Amino acid sequence: MAKAKLSPRVDSDRLNTPTDLDPADTKKIAEGLTVLLSDLFALYIKTKNFHWHVSGPNFRDYHLLLDEQSEQIFAIIDSVGERARKIGGTTLRSLGQASELKRVPDNNADYVSPLDMLVELRDDNKALTAHMRELHEITDEANDVSTTSLLEEWIDQSEERTWFLYESTRNATQSGH
Repeated sequence: MAKAKLSPRVDSDRLNTPTDLDPADTKKIAEGLTVLLSDLFALYIKTKNFHWHVSGPNFRDYHLLLDEQSEQIFAIIDSVGERARKIGGTTLRSLGQASELKRVPDNNADYVSPLDMLVELRDDNKALTAHMRELHEITDEANDVSTTSLLEEWIDQSEERTWFLYESTRNATQSGH
């Protein structure tokens, strides 16, 4: 699942929050949440990047859409990290670790057309949704009702972001963009 070494449980009991979940499940869920957290940070930064650099005739609409979406993504970040801790795991410790674990590709191009930005973010959000569904299966099987419930809300939000980005680009991409 992850490229970097994860240590969701530690030798010291100081970070091992008590839980009735199976320790093996806790480890697997905390690892999944840490990768999700890395993806969310990457998607947040990319969305803000595009928000800052969007240009053209639809500037205001796209600028506001990307600002709204980045705020929604940012709002999820703390809950993901805290959820890993609540079940007795540990989570992300650095940007370096996030960079190693993330599955959202960077875009460091000097210029990206507004429609390409929206299409790229649409695809990133769609992939994020699929990754959250995979983690949902793990949490559901472990009977981690709280994480499962949170994932359902985050999946819904990701689907909405995908939908808005799709609808914002549909006519342009169908006409040859």
